[in-house]
Amino acid sequence: MLSMTREELKRSEEWEKRNIRLPGFDIDSIRENTKKDPTWLHFGAGNIFRGFIARLSQDLLNQGLIRTGIIAADTFDYEIIDRIYRPYDDLTLMVDLRPDGSTGYEIIGSVMESRKADPSDQEEMARLKEIAVSPSLQLISFTITEKGYALYNMHGELLPVVVSDMEKGPSDAHHAMSIVCSLLWERFQNGAAPLALASMDNCSQNGSKLRSSVIEIAEAWEKKGFVTSAFLEYIKDSSRIAFPWSMIDKITPRPDASVEKMILEMGISDMSPFTTGRGTFIAPFVNAEVPQYLVLEDSFPNGRPPLEKAGVYMTDRDTVNKAERMKVTTCLNPLHTALAVYGCVLGYTRISEEMKDPQLVSLITKMGYTEGLPVVTDPKILDPRAFIAEVIEERLPNPFIPDAPQRIATDTSLKVPIRFGETIKSYIADPDLDPASLTYIPLAIAGWLRYLLGVDDEGKPIELSSDPLLPSLQAQLSDVHFGDPKSVSGNLDGLLSNASVFGTDLVACGLSKKIETYLSELIEGPGAVRNTLVRRLGS
Repeated sequence: MLSMTREELKRSEEWEKRNIRLPGFDIDSIRENTKKDPTWLHFGAGNIFRGFIARLSQDLLNQGLIRTGIIAADTFDYEIIDRIYRPYDDLTLMVDLRPDGSTGYEIIGSVMESRKADPSDQEEMARLKEIAVSPSLQLISFTITEKGYALYNMHGELLPVVVSDMEKGPSDAHHAMSIVCSLLWERFQNGAAPLALASMDNCSQNGSKLRSSVIEIAEAWEKKGFVTSAFLEYIKDSSRIAFPWSMIDKITPRPDASVEKMILEMGISDMSPFTTGRGTFIAPFVNAEVPQYLVLEDSFPNGRPPLEKAGVYMTDRDTVNKAERMKVTTCLNPLHTALAVYGCVLGYTRISEEMKDPQLVSLITKMGYTEGLPVVTDPKILDPRAFIAEVIEERLPNPFIPDAPQRIATDTSLKVPIRFGETIKSYIADPDLDPASLTYIPLAIAGWLRYLLGVDDEGKPIELSSDPLLPSLQAQLSDVHFGDPKSVSGNLDGLLSNASVFGTDLVACGLSKKIETYLSELIEGPGAVRNTLVRRLGS
């Protein structure tokens, strides 16, 4: 048996015999370089980082284009560092899941150090401060999810941890944004070298979200005398502290049991997934699709790695924004959400299985090509039509990507205004287009309302994925009943006119009656969802 440690990597012939690619550089010398002159610190040590971002660094190291690796830190789940990184010498086994059923294996060895951003651990925080003040540091990147940047709860109130951080100052910071701000304060006091802070999270205008949160913390500290006005000027000056925007796209699902079995049969030990005390399901390996996209604003005041040599699209902010809008409002995310809500109601547990369903494939195809492309934002560096084709023909049908509609359905209320609302608003804004002509996006919205009733197509209860607006939405649908199509009439206008839920007023733009009609069909009784899809999309 092999174990994934730096010492075991010396048995190169054993790894090669298993067709597992090893790092093509001297890890020990790169590790020393990184410790002495760190250039890249990353917050968020989960799967998308290990399977995508760290792999970019590995690619550059393999090409001999850089001489330092990445330092990974986590602000949320320290158990990941203790159980996934350090016992394996910061290595990851990357498993590429190809549509033809073949797999590719690579040991990712570009992470040279792993750290817990734990305010209660002085040693860990001291090392992070040492890294942060290093003049060689060019980049702090993030994959901490959109929630990681949030300072406020859904009621518009500052989170208690943020209130405490603002009161106590940088010496006792706990929220991720407060910790980052405190590290910038350390950097400012030790030479004020420039730096880029790049969010690589899957959310629109991510750099703006990061910048806004960091500055709000800093302004609160400045008012209380914890930091100086000069520090505020430093982090607000984009020529010194930049917050580049990005668009990221790679499906990286939970570690799958079938992949674990393959790895074990290859003779590699200690690869089993586990759930941390904070609910993270993770493994020493990462399984993911092969296609990946990172479009990144080229704003790095202290220099940067040659990321374009690893396939990153380096461009301007406007192009990043267009690429993000293309993906999120037209070419991928709306299709994913439609599959998620209908998949849950129809009893699917894998997205790839849904892609064998002719009605569901027809629905997302028409959403993308027929209704989305007329108003798509074209970034030019990516072809929207080709992007949709890859999504529908290669990515979503990949039977070896163990992604579930139940996972995609999480927090749908936060996604609907962007994934559906933006296209509807584009139709409203175009004098040559009529939003009331839309058919498939309203059918997807009706499918979401049907899902919120919490029963499947046979009328049996289903467990709904977590969503901050779930209690409110279900309350507004309380008079709509499975098996009673007439219960829809007159009971949706209050909800459908809510622009905060849908991104626009669906009553005012003429779509509410169509959505009511679809929903009444979807709740007629057992089998009504399937019957409606066949009726509206053909067999």
